[in-house]
Amino acid sequence: MKIGAHYLGNGECEFTVWCPTLESIAVQILTPQKQAIALKHQAEGYWQAKVNDVYPGTMYQYVLNGQDTHADPASQYQPDGVHGASQVVDHQFTWTDQAWDGISLESMIFYELHVGTFTPEGTFSAIIPRLSELQELGINAIEIMPIAQFPGDTHIEAALTYRNWGYDGVYPFAVQNSYGSPADLKQLVNACHQNGIAVVLDVVYNHFGPEGNYMGQFAPYFTKTYKTPWGDALNFDDAHSQGVRNYFIQNALYWLQEFHIDALRLDAIHAIYDLGAKHFLWELAEAVDNFSQRQTWQRHLVAESDLNNPQIIRPPELGGYGIDAQWNDDFHHALHALLTGDRQGYYQDFGKCADLAKAYTDTFVYDWRYAPHRKRFHGISCRDRSLSQFVVCIQNHDQIGNQMKGERLWERISFEGLKLAAGAVLLSPYLPLLFMGEEYGETAPFIYFVSHSDPDLIQAVRAGRKQEFEAFHYAQDPPDPEAAETFLRSKLNWQLRHEGQHKILWEWYRQLINLRKTHPALLKQDRNFIEAASDEDKKLVMVRRWCETSELVLAMNFNSSAVSVTLPIPGNSRKLLDSADTSWLGSGSQAPEDLSVGQELTLQSTSIVLYETNS
Repeated sequence: MKIGAHYLGNGECEFTVWCPTLESIAVQILTPQKQAIALKHQAEGYWQAKVNDVYPGTMYQYVLNGQDTHADPASQYQPDGVHGASQVVDHQFTWTDQAWDGISLESMIFYELHVGTFTPEGTFSAIIPRLSELQELGINAIEIMPIAQFPGDTHIEAALTYRNWGYDGVYPFAVQNSYGSPADLKQLVNACHQNGIAVVLDVVYNHFGPEGNYMGQFAPYFTKTYKTPWGDALNFDDAHSQGVRNYFIQNALYWLQEFHIDALRLDAIHAIYDLGAKHFLWELAEAVDNFSQRQTWQRHLVAESDLNNPQIIRPPELGGYGIDAQWNDDFHHALHALLTGDRQGYYQDFGKCADLAKAYTDTFVYDWRYAPHRKRFHGISCRDRSLSQFVVCIQNHDQIGNQMKGERLWERISFEGLKLAAGAVLLSPYLPLLFMGEEYGETAPFIYFVSHSDPDLIQAVRAGRKQEFEAFHYAQDPPDPEAAETFLRSKLNWQLRHEGQHKILWEWYRQLINLRKTHPALLKQDRNFIEAASDEDKKLVMVRRWCETSELVLAMNFNSSAVSVTLPIPGNSRKLLDSADTSWLGSGSQAPEDLSVGQELTLQSTSIVLYETNS
């Protein structure tokens, strides 16, 4: 059942809402007369009516049991914010991406961005002029943080009214009004496709935000069976759960169909609780796959999960859910711990070179191993899954925001460490994700920011943010998430990419991405064609990747001193890349341009070198 307001043309609009426990529901058209039209009860708790003289731009709301009025749970636009009425949207749009055939999942290079801080304007439209620079870098998929309508304090300056990472959304079908209109988002997607860039949208199917959340007034969207960090869990397996499942499946299809979105990133699926015989994620993946089969290009689902469970990405015939790919936090944690020395919180489970070596070959470091931080065994082997089903990074919104002051790696490690980190991710066999500004060493932090209108909620958010850092034993309080300054400090400084070390780092990223896209051994994403080894004393990790025609050896030195090593090369080899070269503002390479079998070489401190052997 398609839900929401669907404009049929010629002034006719069909309204459908799910309210299985209400006795009556009417749609109130907000003309001067505030006309109310009763909806007719349909099967499985749905209510529906077709109404004439309703045109795009018309404001409306629902009247529940003749009393309370609220916006449409499936509202497609909330021009007056989460407490305002809904607006009818006409989805007619002149697409020019007919030749677009998508980007294959295994070749995607993700670039995560937050619309509000990516540009000074903070809008969909303002992203479009930046696409050519992303294309020049080699990015072929932008991943947009959630854009579902979230709250804002409307008493302050208009430009600062709405400040949110996006995970407090309460209208999953409604494009965030401060970012632009539905048509503006379509213009962005259309422009991305014209520039050879896919669009991945981050969606939240595990909770609703705390302000403007009226879902429980309409239907049993929540269950007390499970608890989440946000309160009662969404109802995916209790009484009336079929309507909740349909709501989110329709949401996924809405973005794919109406907006030509290429893939959805599913936020924190470990907080989606479903003990039914057919898990919601399985049903969702099935619906998306059926949709894709009727389209000219494949759509994808990528899950964020900390479960280390390959069941999520196994096909249903093997007992899995059929999701296309999932994030792998173990890779990030292993690399981050080596680069920064962090051992607090969940980083206490990492810190050895062997952890990173294992992450290259086995994906999960914890594959039913005891995790000290969790105080239990964690994960299971995923070696039956393709390497191209996992997304890895060294920075993302969470990992930066999890720092006390939202510091990026630029503030925490050396320039040499930044180059090493980039090489470790981009030369891995996994799908790489960059966080906006990472490619040139953005200096602005990315701090958690919100804007609420309820004083009690504001204090609760502040207290919760402080409590979140207790495991990391920080002495200071985090920046105030409610302050406008916190938001403004998080905006990118685009001019940096043309200056000094920032420019060199950008060129380094472009070189790595080009290698990744063109070298045969790096294009081979097969577990049978990769090996890794480590040396804890020297703080060294070596990775071998090969194909039928060539072999690469990647050596990473995490030591603060230079080390001598003999690389496991099968024959005479030539150097392709060395972060210590002066051309990359390094201290000067001591690794020879040509290397013979058994020859010892010196790796500069905190550096990465890549050698190639041709058969």
